[in-house]
Amino acid sequence: MAAVPQDNQSFVLREDRDGIATLTLNRPAQMNLLTEAMLDALQAAFHDIGGNRDIRVVILAAAGKGFCAGHDLKEIRELREQPKIAELFAKCSAMMMSIQGLPQPVIAKVQGAAAAAGAQLVAQCDLAVASVAAKFVTSGVNWGFFCSTPGVAIGRNLKRKHAMEMLLTGEPINAQRALEWGLVNRVVAADTLDAETLALAKTIAAKPPATTSAGKRAFYLQMDMDLTRAYALAGEVIASSFAHEEGREGMAAFIEKRPPDWK
Repeated sequence: MAAVPQDNQSFVLREDRDGIATLTLNRPAQMNLLTEAMLDALQAAFHDIGGNRDIRVVILAAAGKGFCAGHDLKEIRELREQPKIAELFAKCSAMMMSIQGLPQPVIAKVQGAAAAAGAQLVAQCDLAVASVAAKFVTSGVNWGFFCSTPGVAIGRNLKRKHAMEMLLTGEPINAQRALEWGLVNRVVAADTLDAETLALAKTIAAKPPATTSAGKRAFYLQMDMDLTRAYALAGEVIASSFAHEEGREGMAAFIEKRPPDWK
């Protein structure tokens, strides 16, 4: 399938190819700051992708040397009043939650620095592949504003003491430390980042889409449940998977010793 480039006021570029949608934050000179306009562009892209059954995986990338430097402090300063600032952060939180709500898995491709809400964006994605040049920091505490909202996503990826070290010190961690702490899945050479991320996306895109979507949704739901409710939910989901046409085809393929044919 040919690439289909789409442009949302140039804040976010989109290319669809072979069931994979690549979204690229496109404000490299501003370190891809999460301004209100950038948040709106991301939200619109996720909304469109969520209803597109042809898209099976999303790669979230960024133009330039840095992945994302977080919020635009000049924009926040101009808002001045707490209710207006709170509205901006509510919009950001909604965008972050829409990533988890997407039926498609989302992979962050991190080529450079991810700071504050930029680190939050990486943590909020389902998977993350980072270049050895990437670094991650929640530096708000250094300037008088604790990175509370980034802490939501980071605290759900890292062990508590690791998360608190990032949040309390405001010191950056390198890609290898991010891998050890659970913020990213893989660390690769800078010149192989594109290929490694695409290979992971293709692996996931080859899986049955309804099964993948249901599995993603159930995984996040059960994480917030007690053990009994988690197993009850998981049991219903896996039973539904076996009864679904994808599950029936998969069982037949396994028994007949042939590759499955996902419709």
